[in-house]
Amino acid sequence: MKHPLRLLSLALAAAGALVVMGAASAHGDVVPQPVDTGNLKKLGATWLDSNPYRGNADAIHIGKAAFAQNCARCHGIDAVSGGIAPDLRKLPLQDEGDPIFQERIRHGSVRNGVTYMPSFEGVLSQEAAWAIRSWIETVHID
Repeated sequence: MKHPLRLLSLALAAAGALVVMGAASAHGDVVPQPVDTGNLKKLGATWLDSNPYRGNADAIHIGKAAFAQNCARCHGIDAVSGGIAPDLRKLPLQDEGDPIFQERIRHGSVRNGVTYMPSFEGVLSQEAAWAIRSWIETVHID
């Protein structure tokens, strides 16, 4: 039988390696979930500058589900951030916040080679992204 301290040491080293590996890929290891935007007006390939679905009940409903499936892991359930990522409820409302939202969802955020938020362009449709934005505005706080 191997020495118990040696086994414990190996187990702790393996656990530590898994934690480090998980931390390094925490934002990039999640498979995005598809979003059914079939009820929404199609927007085309060129991104719009402002949210065309603002106040649209169908978009808000779709956006809430899409957020839960694709964003809540980092931005918190119902957009209540636990400190891992920004609290999206504080994004400026309406056209003022749309460029900020669009930039981040399309291009993500990478600093010093570390991905803080992955790019969702080509992963989520423009319709899905604006639906998420529509829902986020319904939970806005100052």
